Amino acid sequence: MLKLPSWKLWFTHLLTTDRGVNVSSRGLLFISVFTFCVLGALALPQLGIYGYLADYCLNPADQWWGRPFAQMGIRFSFTLALATMAGIFLQRKKLRFGEKLIEKQEWLMVLFLLVVWGLYFFAPQTVGRYGSTDHPAIKLAKIFIFTLMMTHVITDLNKLKGLFAVLSSAAFLLGIKAWSVPYSAFSRGRLEGIGGADFSEANFFAAFMAAMLPLIGIMFLRSRWPGKLYYAACGAFTANAVVLCRSRGAFLGLVMGAVAAFIFAPKKYRKHIVILCMAGMVGVIYLSDDFFIQRIMSISTDQSEMDESSSSRIRLWKAGLRMVASHPLGIGPGNWYQTIGRYIPEYEGKDSHSTYVKCFAELGVIGLAVFLLFLLQSSLNLRHIYLQVHSLPPPEEEEFTQLYFAILVALVIFMTCALTITMIYTEILWVLLMLPVCLKRSLDNYLQDQEETDGF
Repeated sequence: MLKLPSWKLWFTHLLTTDRGVNVSSRGLLFISVFTFCVLGALALPQLGIYGYLADYCLNPADQWWGRPFAQMGIRFSFTLALATMAGIFLQRKKLRFGEKLIEKQEWLMVLFLLVVWGLYFFAPQTVGRYGSTDHPAIKLAKIFIFTLMMTHVITDLNKLKGLFAVLSSAAFLLGIKAWSVPYSAFSRGRLEGIGGADFSEANFFAAFMAAMLPLIGIMFLRSRWPGKLYYAACGAFTANAVVLCRSRGAFLGLVMGAVAAFIFAPKKYRKHIVILCMAGMVGVIYLSDDFFIQRIMSISTDQSEMDESSSSRIRLWKAGLRMVASHPLGIGPGNWYQTIGRYIPEYEGKDSHSTYVKCFAELGVIGLAVFLLFLLQSSLNLRHIYLQVHSLPPPEEEEFTQLYFAILVALVIFMTCALTITMIYTEILWVLLMLPVCLKRSLDNYLQDQEETDGF
């Protein structure tokens, strides 16, 4: 019998799996895009950034169409990060970093990492939790390497708009998946297991999708009709996914985001943004069922009126403050789960359900102070951009204002969700928080171009 070469055997197997042609078409499309991003990153490093973020959001290694390639030993995110790093080195003379090589916000991020690693070495050892996954200190180091690459590559308007398009499209694909999954994917009436590697839990996923809505909305407003139709579909499926998660934290985030949108909306688009927000509210009401409405109605500041889920959060947060009182410098990154049982025995191994409480408890007074300074600097960068763009010519002023507005509202939504969701070691938190640096460098580079043009 004639034997096929090994690569032909693999290709034949791919075409004849139980999913038939779907595996070959979608899987081959994925590996083609992946290869394009890896090779393209050597000449255009932003392609590596786009590919990495798409991989992070869609998590192809755990999807049926990406699993055959993962089983071959291909590490998608690692390969894309290496290709991006190589591209940055090869194209280092063409990259532009604005006024400073390292911005204040980036220095604060590095300082935060130093706090984490200091506690990693001197705090009690984390026991029995991170055997198959990276310890938070190691994970955070990897996250910061990528975000620093991102802020030094995405440094002009076109690249930043491309990043918005990638995140919007990722939310669209996740929204389609959420819409099409069987009822077995729901747990206690809530959608679970959809999303990236570190935001597949219902509340995390809802927070991510909610934060994508302002980006999608701005892309809708600035696009022509074919683009408007595409981004309208992105927004519809993304909003539907938020509702399917039945997350009260995401609902609060959207409420605060709507308030921020009304306050900070650009004058030219204020009417359009108000209409979009109202249409979104109507859509959410239309998509909501009795269970979702009951969860929203259970939001209360009176502990006697809270359900078990809400009252347990209050107890956990109080326990977190007691941890800080006992360990002002922090219990150590990743040590919440092995510590909470000493304060509430019946909650052994339970999560903190708050980014800020977990940061305070694990990283202590210094860690929380650095994190809050980081948030403040992110806000100051956005304000700096807002004040500078008014002196630009109308087309550029409009573009920078649109992106500033989208980033601002997305951060308001996401950091409100962080009140009741633990995200301090998740990648998307730091990616979103570093977008103001990308926008600031884009503005710095534009202003430098204008000065050079005026000089001639």
